[in-house]
Amino acid sequence: MHACTRDSIGRRSRRRRRIIEVKECQKRERKGKRKNKREIEREGISPRVAGRNGEGFLLRIPSKPRMGAGGRMPEPTHRNKGEEEKKEQGILRRVPYSKPPFTLGEVKKAIPPHCFQRSVLRSFSYVVYDLIIVSILYYIATTYFHTLPTPLAVIAWPIYWAFQGCVLTGVWVIAHECGHHAFSDHQWLDDTVGLILHSCLLVPYFSWKYSHRRHHSNTGSLERDEVFVPKPKSRLAWYSKYLNNPPGRFLTLTMTLTLGWPLYLAFNVSGRPYDRFACHFDPYGPIYSDRERIQIFISDTGILAVSYVLFRLVAAKGLAWVFCVYGVPLLIVNGFLVLITYLQHTHPSLPHYDSSEWDWLRGALATVDRDYGVLNTVFHNITDTHVAHHLFSTMPHYHAMEATKVIKPILGDYYQLDRTPFYMAMWREAKHCIYVEPDDDSPAKGVFWYRNKF
Repeated sequence: MHACTRDSIGRRSRRRRRIIEVKECQKRERKGKRKNKREIEREGISPRVAGRNGEGFLLRIPSKPRMGAGGRMPEPTHRNKGEEEKKEQGILRRVPYSKPPFTLGEVKKAIPPHCFQRSVLRSFSYVVYDLIIVSILYYIATTYFHTLPTPLAVIAWPIYWAFQGCVLTGVWVIAHECGHHAFSDHQWLDDTVGLILHSCLLVPYFSWKYSHRRHHSNTGSLERDEVFVPKPKSRLAWYSKYLNNPPGRFLTLTMTLTLGWPLYLAFNVSGRPYDRFACHFDPYGPIYSDRERIQIFISDTGILAVSYVLFRLVAAKGLAWVFCVYGVPLLIVNGFLVLITYLQHTHPSLPHYDSSEWDWLRGALATVDRDYGVLNTVFHNITDTHVAHHLFSTMPHYHAMEATKVIKPILGDYYQLDRTPFYMAMWREAKHCIYVEPDDDSPAKGVFWYRNKF
């Protein structure tokens, strides 16, 4: 046979052997994959996260629920409905209402002394930081938004409103700190900064300062507290029971968050009842004493000055421009400050007291810390350190977190923290907290709890 012919036959033979070997390899590999898949499933590892040839990751994700003894399915690993209900019951569990086994002095001793020190530079750093962000947002909105096509502008303006409203709420909180003398060691400096910042947000600084101070002095008292004073069932308006449903709650919350703040300032709505008309702009109203009246005039002057500036802006730029740049963010600020205050003092677990049971410490503890997520920082932690703020209102906000961590073990069950998202908590509290009544079977008839049954 010719040598070339022998070489050709040899090459074809070798090629056939290689093809047979490859097919055998592929067959063994497929068989191994099927076997490894069954082993993976028996081990409880999802084949979707397993590596090739069964070399899977050490992540146990059952691909199929495996039967337990007796053919019953195992309990799911996620929290079941019963656990959620237990968690909810724990959040709504009533805090103690008896006299606490600790004194205010004992709580204060546990807090590091530096937490009560006020720094002018540090306090001003928060003012400057917030105002820089406000200025940047204003510059972006007024410089670029009018150049955007309509669909993008429709998206851009609500984003601006949300961001600007949240940052301005932080500015409002700093002015509120000035009213508590928590900004610096100089009262005149606190009042100057607070007057400017609050006036720019159409808040009468001294008027709010004095009424809010009385709120801190009488927190939890049904007779003397200044704001969000709950009513007994017998004093509810006739239409209250018709609002105790989802549409009614939605309407009530909408009115509260949009009109609640101006109505409180102008007509003392939801505030302490007085024997005559009460208004935060009235220097001779029943809210204020004779020595406070001159400062109420100063507050009103600040509001008039800012109102005049806004009037000139409307004349120069137009009402729509002022409403978009300033008005909507201000509405968000007003809504947030009403919501924050409402949720801090309205909770099914919190008691209220009449004069037979009330004392300052128990009243100050009748409040709750809330979690607003990233907004806790934007709002300078007024949301999640409110218990400490009511105990020590002259403490600067930048020390309040440290103080809260220290006093939690001392307060024990008297401390209440609710991490329910604020939008869910708002709806829940509007549903459950309609009026207050004492427990029929309790010897403490001066302790009142929220109810919602008609």
